[in-house]
Amino acid sequence: MTRALRAGRRATPAGLALLGTACSASFGMPRGATEQGADIFRLWQIFFIAAIPVAGVVYGLIFWSVIRYRRRRSEDPDALGSQFRGNHRLELVYMGIPVLIVIGLFAASATVEVRVDRVSPHPDVVVNVEAYRWGWRFTYPGRDVTIVSPPSGEFVAGPQMVLPIGQTTRIVLTANDVIHAFWVPDFLYKHDAIPGRTFVFDLTPTRAGTFYGECAEFCGLNHAYMTFSVRVVQPTEFTLWLAQMRAGQAAA
Repeated sequence: MTRALRAGRRATPAGLALLGTACSASFGMPRGATEQGADIFRLWQIFFIAAIPVAGVVYGLIFWSVIRYRRRRSEDPDALGSQFRGNHRLELVYMGIPVLIVIGLFAASATVEVRVDRVSPHPDVVVNVEAYRWGWRFTYPGRDVTIVSPPSGEFVAGPQMVLPIGQTTRIVLTANDVIHAFWVPDFLYKHDAIPGRTFVFDLTPTRAGTFYGECAEFCGLNHAYMTFSVRVVQPTEFTLWLAQMRAGQAAA
């Protein structure tokens, strides 16, 4: 067995271990608190893992070139370095590999985009989200529940949308004045709200908790006040919350 083969056999387990670690690493990205966000997170992992060997090759060649072809003290400072002719085979390789990488990343992106944009024909919950300057209105149609932002001009807690964990929620997003954007960082999802247009997408929460949201499109003077939160609870708690909200709003 040659020295190269022995080195390769020793390096293979280490490489597989490193790859396994990379596949479980977040690389600075939230893991996504919805099924849709989890798909986006996995796409982020694919891109980051693909970038590691690319960066390694590029920076490795840069450092190798700097060291290998540096001017020695014994050489004439005005001398022209060795000139090389083109290598068509090498040129095809370093052109073909990036093209294949881009095609693979494009295919992965298109697949995830189709999955994330797919809407269920029978969602468990529907929430109409209306963005306006400078607040939000969350309406649960057929359930007589509406949550509205407090008057703008004061930096106070925004309205809270409540969703059941593990169930598909249909978001119907609109804007009634200027362009806004519905963004929940932990969901890894942002969607513009454009006057005159209605956007529909699904969210399927997978983790209970309270998640911060905001308008991510500058929309005027009090843009910074357009915050909200999403609280994800168990389905039984969600049903109880709906009943309490309906009773409270009916009494008001």
